[in-house]
Amino acid sequence: MFTFDEIGEMLDIVADEVPLEFYRDLNGGVSLLPDTKTHDQAIDGDLYILGDYHHDSLGRYIFIYYGSLMQVYPQLTAEEMSARLLKLLLHEFTHHLESLTGQHSLEDKDARDLDDYKRRSRRRDK
Repeated sequence: MFTFDEIGEMLDIVADEVPLEFYRDLNGGVSLLPDTKTHDQAIDGDLYILGDYHHDSLGRYIFIYYGSLMQVYPQLTAEEMSARLLKLLLHEFTHHLESLTGQHSLEDKDARDLDDYKRRSRRRDK
């Protein structure tokens, strides 16, 4: 398990790997929050939100949730966690870049993934 500061350092390193162009108009940047965030449609509290992209009156920004990461990936090595953070960050940047162009492909995929999760949960409960 990693401390908040350790994850913050890893996130800083992987954020430097993201092409500078991806940061265009991301005026709020990327923030690591200590929160554990569950999805509002979680069944039995088992669906964690690792990060999310926001575009609202405060601007455009990405949150990464330390507590959620520790719930989902407590056993990862430093190398594995860094890779997971990069994948997560690129996912959120895809939301950002799509919002700049009016696209919604990743939102649509996320909705399908949520539907799949709910179907699997219903089957498990039977």
